[in-house]
Amino acid sequence: MTTQHLLVTGATGYVGGRLIPLLLAAGHRVRVLARDPARLQGRPWLAQVEVVQGDVLQAQTLPAAMAGITAAYYMVHSMSDSPDFHERDVTAATNFGRAGREAGVQRIIYLGGLGDTQADLSPHLRSRQATGDALRAAVASPDAAPSPTTVTEFRAAVIVGSGSLSFEMIRYLTERVPVMICPRWVYTRVQPIAVRDVLNYLVSALAVPESADRILEIGGADVLNYGQMMTGYAQARGLRRWLLPVPVLTPRLSSYWVHWVTPVPAAIAQPLIQGLRNEVIVRENSARRIFPSIRPLDYATALRFTLAKLDAGEVQTTWKDALVSSQGDVPPVSFTVQEGILIEQRQQVVAAAPETAFRIFAGIGGRRGWFYANWAWELRGLADRLIGGVGLRRGRRHPDDLRVGDALDFWRVEAVEAPRLLRLRAEMKVPGLAWLQFETQPQPDGRTRLVQTAFFASKGLFGLLYWYALYPLHGLIFSGMIREIARRAEQTAPKP
Repeated sequence: MTTQHLLVTGATGYVGGRLIPLLLAAGHRVRVLARDPARLQGRPWLAQVEVVQGDVLQAQTLPAAMAGITAAYYMVHSMSDSPDFHERDVTAATNFGRAGREAGVQRIIYLGGLGDTQADLSPHLRSRQATGDALRAAVASPDAAPSPTTVTEFRAAVIVGSGSLSFEMIRYLTERVPVMICPRWVYTRVQPIAVRDVLNYLVSALAVPESADRILEIGGADVLNYGQMMTGYAQARGLRRWLLPVPVLTPRLSSYWVHWVTPVPAAIAQPLIQGLRNEVIVRENSARRIFPSIRPLDYATALRFTLAKLDAGEVQTTWKDALVSSQGDVPPVSFTVQEGILIEQRQQVVAAAPETAFRIFAGIGGRRGWFYANWAWELRGLADRLIGGVGLRRGRRHPDDLRVGDALDFWRVEAVEAPRLLRLRAEMKVPGLAWLQFETQPQPDGRTRLVQTAFFASKGLFGLLYWYALYPLHGLIFSGMIREIARRAEQTAPKP
């Protein structure tokens, strides 16, 4: 594949954030358009890309971003109940298309939404397709000469992958609700597609001239309904779930239910659910002909790949997104939910170097104990032994040295990067997966920000109840732990 100079929008989004490393791996030069570049901090690919500040709603900021670009990825769309979202989407696409045409960009590649254009599409699905129309209209030459810019529009339905909004709603509902009252949209047909297949199409389009100036419908190997997606997810997770159909449940009422059961707010859930009433399946198969090497996965396989990453602890992208801090004060305690993972984080600035703080928390466990409320840790270890777990008896291999793979009481060392990071994965019996992570972040004044984070990916409703039942105790133990690590670090730090 010939090296190209590419522009990517939507880098802080789910698909855009995963697209960039694939483009870099293919040898392309990548420029990122970001409204707030601070939100990109912590991304592993940041040092390899050029970042340009700009906003697709502000046309004057786009020429600098488009200069010298061969192809541009447009990964921007609204998901809100704002009455002017459609006008904003069209305006943004028009600005982007015109700037691309004027800069001589050869190709704009856009990811839109599936849906029969002749059907009564929801406002948001209609807007997704209108965005593609606006891009095509904007790149058309104002005179009779052929336009130098073409648009490739991929249209997809539910993207199967942790972080996709539609899939996250399905996942949360299935995890948390054993018996679900099902409105009519649960039985709407849909053709889900694995995120790896979507990314494959987006990257491959650069090397396939036949994909230029086309609308390409893409989907996975299966046509299902949302109820089948839920039961398929439950089966993959070993959960028993029952769906009870009801004749009437409006999008507004459904959105309130989703708001209370999942992290998706009602303002986003309502337009999303309105779109779920529309059948979204591939009706035109030219993508299969133009990209014969791409064989989309079936739903069960796509789901297996998604869950395998979670089971393997490969959730670094979620953590990096959750841990990125914008400029300004950082709260000492925060609780968030990112892509189904519960994240409880504490931070404290200590008067010690990163090496000193790292040495303290890397020496935790074993005979030294857990620095605070050791009685609680011992009770948890005893309870674990009683139900067949490993308990606290394993201790640690060496009092000071840690290696990846070491047992540490009822944890396993998953990552050690002195003097920056230590991550432990829980091996006690819990209804889900759990990690405990310590980080050091050097400060300009010579001090160190100590970051302590607990992650929990719950399994089913019981896992969620387990987390919240222990939350008050966690608050006591984890707060005391970070204070004690900070105290010991400052106590052992060399005096000026």
